[in-house]
Amino acid sequence: MQKLCELHVHTDCILFACSDCRQCHQDGHQGHDTYHHHWREGNLSSGARCEVCKKTCGSSEVLSGMRCEWCGILAHAACYIIVTPECTFGRLRNMILPPSCVQLFSRNFSKLHCFRISENLQTEPDEDDDVDGSTQGSAKDVQISTDSSKQTLKIFDGNDAVKRNQFRLISVPRIAKNEEVVEAALRAYYINDDQQEYELQTFTQQALLSDDVINRNDAAEDSNLGSVFRESVPEAWIIRAKPKDEEVIRIYPAWLKVGMAYVSLRVNKDSTTQTVIKEVLPLLGRQMESLQNFKLVEVLMGSKQVQRMVLENQEPILNRLKDIRKTSIRQMNQTRFYIVENSKSIVRVNLFVGGLPPQLSPEEYTNILKDELAIKTNVVSVSHVYQAQGAVVLEISCFSEAERIYMLVKDTTVNDKPLNAVVIPEVTASKIPQNCCPLLVFVNPKSGGLKGRDLLYSFRKLLNPHQVFELTNGGPLPGFHTFSKVPSFRVLVCGGDGTVGWVLGALEEIRHKLVCSEPSVAILPLGTGNDLGRVLRWGAGYSGEDPYSILVSVDEADDVLMDRWTILLDAEEPAEGAENGVAEPEPPKIVQMNNYCGLGIDAELSLDFHHAREEEPGKFNSRFHNKGVYVKVGLQKISHTRNLHKDIKLQVDQHEVELPSIEGLIFINIPSWGSGADLWGSESDNRFEKPRIDDGLLEVVGVTGVVHMGQVQGGFRSGIRIAQGSYFRVTLLKPIPVQVDGEPWIQAPGQIIISAAGPKVHMLKKSKQKQKKTGSLREMRVDSMSVSEGGR
Repeated sequence: MQKLCELHVHTDCILFACSDCRQCHQDGHQGHDTYHHHWREGNLSSGARCEVCKKTCGSSEVLSGMRCEWCGILAHAACYIIVTPECTFGRLRNMILPPSCVQLFSRNFSKLHCFRISENLQTEPDEDDDVDGSTQGSAKDVQISTDSSKQTLKIFDGNDAVKRNQFRLISVPRIAKNEEVVEAALRAYYINDDQQEYELQTFTQQALLSDDVINRNDAAEDSNLGSVFRESVPEAWIIRAKPKDEEVIRIYPAWLKVGMAYVSLRVNKDSTTQTVIKEVLPLLGRQMESLQNFKLVEVLMGSKQVQRMVLENQEPILNRLKDIRKTSIRQMNQTRFYIVENSKSIVRVNLFVGGLPPQLSPEEYTNILKDELAIKTNVVSVSHVYQAQGAVVLEISCFSEAERIYMLVKDTTVNDKPLNAVVIPEVTASKIPQNCCPLLVFVNPKSGGLKGRDLLYSFRKLLNPHQVFELTNGGPLPGFHTFSKVPSFRVLVCGGDGTVGWVLGALEEIRHKLVCSEPSVAILPLGTGNDLGRVLRWGAGYSGEDPYSILVSVDEADDVLMDRWTILLDAEEPAEGAENGVAEPEPPKIVQMNNYCGLGIDAELSLDFHHAREEEPGKFNSRFHNKGVYVKVGLQKISHTRNLHKDIKLQVDQHEVELPSIEGLIFINIPSWGSGADLWGSESDNRFEKPRIDDGLLEVVGVTGVVHMGQVQGGFRSGIRIAQGSYFRVTLLKPIPVQVDGEPWIQAPGQIIISAAGPKVHMLKKSKQKQKKTGSLREMRVDSMSVSEGGR
């Protein structure tokens, strides 16, 4: 699951990897408020130093040393056992969402579902596919031998592998004994047990293709096999564990807070779940407690999914072990038994469903879900409704119903619009420490080429993955809903200016439902222009900085205010293209503005760029290429002449303003335009106040054409200062290109009204002192959390 915890394995080894992810939430089975270090061995940098003895503990040649995946402290394998077990989450403790306050009834939901990891971004093979990745991987490693003295065999590790036709290939000599083939088969599945405890069961190819293959094999299971090869050599075999009269099993105490990792217990054919609990409790110092207060839980820790099953009191343990091995030998190596205290936990799965028609009542949404998803109202209820966004949150008290709805939503459309579903956790605000201000992270994986996707993985690793949200999976709303009860939090938006505007717009719409109604917002610029990121000192664009250092910068950033503006678009005539003017005028619409709004040549260039990107979206994956396209479309417009001042009228604060001869009119809220250009200029002017992003004023600037815009971009000129005010009315006499924060369109004749949009938004501005502190902070981290490291 390297996309979450950086546990790296070969493609051929995925099926054999056990779950080693951090415990990021409570699932209803435990109720602890403290968390211990999550230790993992190796790959530490050669300069890493032990937290205990302060000596070098890293190596570039072998796996050495231990690292806590939460706080990042490092120690020798011999030293880490004396480190205080409780983890404080390290330097980022104040922005990490504590796992103790996050509750998610995950049961059999996979990690992809629990942590909202988009399946379309997965590149590793899926173990549920009809064609097994291990089959293909083994075929590469084991060549079909042309040597007449060798033979290649298919090896299955149990009934489940036979059902899925998932096998591994081994090559053995034709004169091999049974024991030698068993040893080779176990080695193919990375099983280190004594080969004397296993045997091979054979079946013909015809049996393999039969639907009743499992029953056929079970019937022959106890037959004694002599030499492997007889006159007719079968090409497929199943590894079977020899029956035992007694075994030693490990019982783990889960969250009982005892001073041992596990206890070993010998079981025989008379041992049941109840007798095991009875024998284990005295070993854990809990002999005075009633057996009825405990249960034995079987936990399968697969590479993508952790499955739990409570064993019945009278279930024979040896029979259970036999059934597991019969299903899969390797599955037995991924299975643990935990003794757990009984708790009366109420099942509650929260499912966010978006893509519904907006502005409906809760009853109407319930009826749609009944018709489209056949929800069972006795176990499903609508707990939250977001009418403006066309989304609801379902509270489901049945695991199987939650899984059914989640899978069904993927293939459901309403009014030709696909629905989307996101499993979201529940945050208990009362358990968040007072000095903790969690960071809510939104990442647009489509921004910045593949950098957005890489940052998504890095932030899930550095923080609690439940506080990191992918914007292509439901938008910003699931994240804001998850944090709706958090008393204080900050936001980090990773994307271009358009992505930032999307998140700020969603925040404006939902702020009345948030306990923290005015969270401060930081930016990690991944777009082309990134003008707002420049103004707030976050840079011209992300160029591979250490994500850990970025989070430290966010933690140290200064809180500033920024104006936001509402633009009312009221067309008085039908849109361009309407036949004979019969069509109705476009209904009024409202858009939000953060950076700037342009009319005329500026918007026309944006529109041409937008059309070029729609035609060949695959080519627009770098800032350099995007700017090249801007230059190209600009050169095509050099000889064009416009008389924009004759096609529009401008009114500022109720006063008519005479426009000079211009081709473009631009309203700017921040002192950066067109990828960092200063359109207003730095010269002092007694007619206007010095612009600020929080002064409640917009600056109005004109440009005379593409050449003038190029001169502004080069820093040789500034724009033509026209006005400064807080309320604007623009009258369009003909259809004119308009763009707001990089989103262009053709606006029909009518009125455009620009006014302040309610309260100012809180933004985070990177501290000037950050650069001086970066070095020492990186030393504290010992580079252990760098994205470039961590290969396993």
